[in-house]
Amino acid sequence: MLQLDLIQTVAFGGLVLFVGHGICHAIPILGRYNLPAPIIGGLLVAVAALVARRHGVTLFQFDTTLQSPLMISFFTCIGLGASLSLLRVGGPQVVLLFVIATIFAVVQNVVGVAVVSLFGLPPPLGVLAGSVTLTGGPATGLAFAPMFEEAGVAGASSIAIAMAMAGIVAGGLIGGPVSTFLIERYRLARSGSPTVADACQSHPLEPASDPRGEDDEAHIATKSIVIILVAMWVGSWVSKGCAAMGLTLPATIGAMLAGAAVRNIDDVTGWLGLSQRTIENVGAAALSLFLVMALMTLDLSNLATLALPLVSILVLQVLLVAIACCWPVFEMMGRDYQSAVMSGGFAGFMLGTTANAVAVMRTLVERYGPAPRAFLVAPMVGAFFIDFTNALIIVGFLNLWR
Repeated sequence: MLQLDLIQTVAFGGLVLFVGHGICHAIPILGRYNLPAPIIGGLLVAVAALVARRHGVTLFQFDTTLQSPLMISFFTCIGLGASLSLLRVGGPQVVLLFVIATIFAVVQNVVGVAVVSLFGLPPPLGVLAGSVTLTGGPATGLAFAPMFEEAGVAGASSIAIAMAMAGIVAGGLIGGPVSTFLIERYRLARSGSPTVADACQSHPLEPASDPRGEDDEAHIATKSIVIILVAMWVGSWVSKGCAAMGLTLPATIGAMLAGAAVRNIDDVTGWLGLSQRTIENVGAAALSLFLVMALMTLDLSNLATLALPLVSILVLQVLLVAIACCWPVFEMMGRDYQSAVMSGGFAGFMLGTTANAVAVMRTLVERYGPAPRAFLVAPMVGAFFIDFTNALIIVGFLNLWR
């Protein structure tokens, strides 16, 4: 058995992460559906450990001390990206799609609870198989898994990954066909020969290049990391204060709320001069390492007994997302070509990730023409805002079964 301390565990996780990148590069279908490299690499280790355990062998013993700080830092970065000024930049359509997505996240949980109740399973399982893993994706699923274990959902981490992976694939599969149906049905196709670069030129998540030198870049990186750490520190006080008032609030939510407060204060005052690009990069690195570490220690042995209810939930959720793409998204967002493309993006991030949404929309604009408004609105909601409100929705549902 290989025993690894906390530094060795993170280092091993980093190596597994890049193995995942290599696998995704070598097998095109994995990249096509935007399956995250940390999940591919981490699952490889989890499957190897499962096979070894069934033969009476333990391969690894990990020290996961740093797993929780990595998770909390990722959610802090989500908070630091939740800028109210971005809502104003995006205009009314960003606000409208954000409201639609938030309401639909609640619907996903209601549907999940209803389905698991038919199977005589605990209601929190329906929430876990709802917005936690579909809207939230693998990161949110793994982050909240311990709370669902406490609420009576055995094997919550394994369930979260299974549903998140299935959702990512489903979102990639249905987003394009639904948008294509709307475009063809209402004859909305645009003329021209667009490129991906044309389609993405208005993407709000692509910051302009920074002309400053290396010293300035090092200062910005250091400042961003310190701000993230301070927000995590303040967030721990927020979580403890809420716990004292009888409200179950995980450390991730306290840190996320603290990050959002810092971001919006800085938007008004400009005191800190936050670099969104640097914060996104730090958050992405923390997320990748957190995911791969969480998956390396995953126990996959308890998924078989829940296959039928989980598949039932997924099928129903996919149908509901397809309907939602046609109404209210397509109808309320303008009933035009841009809203048809946006509908595909909505399917991508409500069943998987923002990367899914962007990939679906890129495929559409390559065929039909540029859709700059869609590339402004859908990624902004999927990347910055829905994760924030979804986390609060999850906490609300969990507190119903305390």
